[in-house]
Amino acid sequence: MSGNIVNAMTVSGGGEPKPFLLDCDPGHDDMIAMMVAIAAADIELLGVTTVAGNQTGDKTAMNARRVATLVGEHTLPIAKGCERPLYRELRTAAHIHGSSGLDGAALPEPSVALRAEHAVDFLERTTLASSRPVTLVPTGPLTNIAMLLRKAPEVREKIERVVLMGGAMHESNVTPVAEFNIFVDPEAADAVFTSGLPLTMVGLDVTYRALFEEGDFVRLEQLGGPVSAVVAPLLRFFAGAYEKRRGLRAAPLHDALAVAIARDPSIAETRSFHVAVETQGRYTTGQTVVDTHNVTGNRPNAEVAVEFDLPRFKKIIFDAIAFLDARASGDR
Repeated sequence: MSGNIVNAMTVSGGGEPKPFLLDCDPGHDDMIAMMVAIAAADIELLGVTTVAGNQTGDKTAMNARRVATLVGEHTLPIAKGCERPLYRELRTAAHIHGSSGLDGAALPEPSVALRAEHAVDFLERTTLASSRPVTLVPTGPLTNIAMLLRKAPEVREKIERVVLMGGAMHESNVTPVAEFNIFVDPEAADAVFTSGLPLTMVGLDVTYRALFEEGDFVRLEQLGGPVSAVVAPLLRFFAGAYEKRRGLRAAPLHDALAVAIARDPSIAETRSFHVAVETQGRYTTGQTVVDTHNVTGNRPNAEVAVEFDLPRFKKIIFDAIAFLDARASGDR
């Protein structure tokens, strides 16, 4: 991919909307990722699956249902997935997302039903039934995706690309070298990175620059709609948690950036690298080892995001929330 950046809102790829499946662990930034996917006219969101990560499996599934209810997506398919990593005990991020996983504002009680089938079964069935190849966007630990590939390897033929939020070249947020999503289930991440599927890694090196700051919160408040009125305090809470951890009062919208790049790759610049996931290291478990100088000679297995257009990204977020505000208010 080149670094040429054009207006995101004019690029829809032409023709029909692109079929997407979002696998997430809501989570404040997953909430915004859901909203971008729901609001985009050039995305056909086939469903949302949830995984344990930012909070327990019960809580992330509940949060996905609450977000869908907030934005009026009452028929959106939502399926609950794996409640723990493949081989490890679950580690959550309550210190960032709070005890509910979406602390900071009152979300509605869900009116959106949870599918009876397991998320892995839903992903298999929906992907195989799609008339066109599907883009998978995982924004939490990769447990569901690894289980999908293990259970139904034939789905590979129907997956156009996996655009995941996770990993990093240089940044970290849970150990000195590891990003949270990969660290929670490194064996699942290893299975995905060695799957041979086309991958784009949207890691902390770019997502820590996808920041909403005080001026953005004020602008959200000024929208004055039923969705923005909930989103603004939620992101203020999220920013406060990051201020305690990193000394910067801003909300990094990690997962929303992955959806934005999956929707329109021209918003970002990527480079082709071989990425390995450390599963055995005493100090380095969960590290994504990005061979930036090809010292191993291994063939690249991922496009790694290295730059993106922040003003365009913010426009995508504000456009999505303004659209959802208008729709919830009956103006659209």
